[in-house]
Amino acid sequence: MSTASQSVAPFTGKKPAYAYFFATCVVDMFSPQSGLDAIELIERAGVEVLFPLKQSCCGQPAYTTGFSSEARLVAAAQLDLFPSPWPVVVPSGSCGGMLRHHWPKLFADDPALLEKARDIAARTVEFSEFMLNTLGLDLSKAHANPIKVAVHTSCTARREMDNHHHVRRLLKQLPGVEVVVQEHESECCGFGGTFSVKHPEISSAMARDKVDAIKATHCNALISADCGCLLNLNGSLEKRADALRGEHLATFIRNRLDHSPASPISLEAST
Repeated sequence: MSTASQSVAPFTGKKPAYAYFFATCVVDMFSPQSGLDAIELIERAGVEVLFPLKQSCCGQPAYTTGFSSEARLVAAAQLDLFPSPWPVVVPSGSCGGMLRHHWPKLFADDPALLEKARDIAARTVEFSEFMLNTLGLDLSKAHANPIKVAVHTSCTARREMDNHHHVRRLLKQLPGVEVVVQEHESECCGFGGTFSVKHPEISSAMARDKVDAIKATHCNALISADCGCLLNLNGSLEKRADALRGEHLATFIRNRLDHSPASPISLEAST
């Protein structure tokens, strides 16, 4: 068996009959529609979604703040929730990164739990990656009205999960969608989980810089695959009374497929 320090290869499986869905805390508490839209798209592709009701936080807030023991307890309580060999789809690069890369590290000293953690890690796949590489949904007949879309990718999705290409490739499959590039494309939005709580002034300033760059593109829509980032960015937009609101990739795609105008979610400010 490989050691916990070795990284887990990205999920590359063929379209399965079933898939687990790990909703994330932010989706559960602040943006449930994003999760429902992601599940709807997965099921449209003919994959039955399994949703373990005892799932909770991935443990990332505790882990990145230095409370590894607490994160271990959170993760350990969920190691038996995904027993079948189906992919575990996560609508967030941040939480997906925690399951894929850090859950095994939490159990490096426990061979039995490490085996379970590595099994889940190997099956963990971020939603946009799963949709692009596995589901094969035909997006060519989606709503074709012209729209300029700016994209924000979370730091973990970009630097740990390498998911920033997947979102753009999906959007380019949608007719009428023009993806515009913001000046601060690769910069953090300032959310960072507990970072936005511990350093609210810095977090807010980072969000303002990001929003300024997004607005400078004259986009009609703001898309992200991470609702944590959307909390921060939409909070900054609300503070300046701007009409633009960001929405999760799954919601945007579902609205276009249903031939309905985009109706961005409204997320409360976190800073």
